[in-house]
Amino acid sequence: MSVPKTANCLLLSPQDNVVVACEDTNVGDRIEVERDRIIVQERVTLGHKIARRNVRAGENIQKYAAPIGCASRDIAAGEHVHTHNMKSNYLYSHTSRDGGKESE
Repeated sequence: MSVPKTANCLLLSPQDNVVVACEDTNVGDRIEVERDRIIVQERVTLGHKIARRNVRAGENIQKYAAPIGCASRDIAAGEHVHTHNMKSNYLYSHTSRDGGKESE
């Protein structure tokens, strides 16, 4: 088991509700960005998104100060944000169960 540390993450814009992991993170690691203090809720690998604050189902996921998708369920601060809990605005095939085929 690893000892919690302060994780190195990148906030791309102050409007974003996610940060980007600059290294692999583990449960219990701390993230400090601007005035936010976040505890990582699950293992997140380099380059993946972590919720900066609680995000409600249906709310936009903001990265680069732009909506990149929306939460498909409630997401807690410190949780990994990826295709299991967000619907992408750009990658239909990565968010559907039918392999990207649009329903008729």
